[in-house]
Amino acid sequence: MSRTLPAPVAMPDLRGRTALITGASDGVGVEIARGLAAAGAELVLPVRNRAKGERAIESIRTTVPDARLTLRDLDLARLETVRALADALGAERVPLDILVLNAGIVLLGDPERHVSVDGFELHFQTNFLGHFALTTALLPLLQERRARVAVQLSLAAGVSRVRWDDLQSERRYRPLRAYGGSKVALGLFGYELARRSRASGAGVSVGFSHPGVVPGTAIAPAMRARGGNGVGRALSERLGGTPAQAAQCALLAATAPGEEPPAFFGPSGLFHFGGRAAPQRPYPRLSDEADGARMWELAEELLAERTTTPAP
Repeated sequence: MSRTLPAPVAMPDLRGRTALITGASDGVGVEIARGLAAAGAELVLPVRNRAKGERAIESIRTTVPDARLTLRDLDLARLETVRALADALGAERVPLDILVLNAGIVLLGDPERHVSVDGFELHFQTNFLGHFALTTALLPLLQERRARVAVQLSLAAGVSRVRWDDLQSERRYRPLRAYGGSKVALGLFGYELARRSRASGAGVSVGFSHPGVVPGTAIAPAMRARGGNGVGRALSERLGGTPAQAAQCALLAATAPGEEPPAFFGPSGLFHFGGRAAPQRPYPRLSDEADGARMWELAEELLAERTTTPAP
């Protein structure tokens, strides 16, 4: 039996605006980029794999032939590339009106704890610390345009927590636990960014989203393997959305009017797995002011230590 697909969200006219989307070379990210391009935005697409980036551009131009797209290099698991991108954009005075923090990894099929070349647990750096470093480095450009930062979370952020005594899963590692904690850290950062911007009058607004369950993405095989052939797997495949449907939530987070507290969008279907993009009840743990300030300060300390400590 076929399903009736939800209609795309209405987008504002983004001509004259520039958006940067991390993780836009495949999956939900390329559909976020497609939606912003269709609304007229010029796109900066920082990618880890140039070949995948070129394929993403070709895909976007099949539906948006006049899309204005520029590839840049970025690997959130290598802080030197984060600094290089931010320095280049700053030197070129690239106008940034929208920043979508979408890239992420979840290594569900791998029980081994992985560490980046910078010495951080891989989920923690890719999903949170790299985005923190990029966003804070780009703040002068973002403030100049009174930009919007859209933070892509996940359902895991609603049921996970930060373990402050084992922030990078050094003592006890489980992939889903590490992933969920990194998404909570990203959410804490997003709320703290909104608070600091409001207090300083910097004009940067923040929106949040989660894509629900998206069986058609690269992480789906690992999720299906973990779920076996049970009811959970059947529900996710039946109730989840396509990458294009899931992208609608991030598009709302990136373009909806700024609100206080920041708006949070996700699928409105059963269990929030899929369905029409709509406002959601925020995850309470993410808006804790003390935890947000603590996470920001810890991230600054970790980055400062990294810049003063030679790589192994």
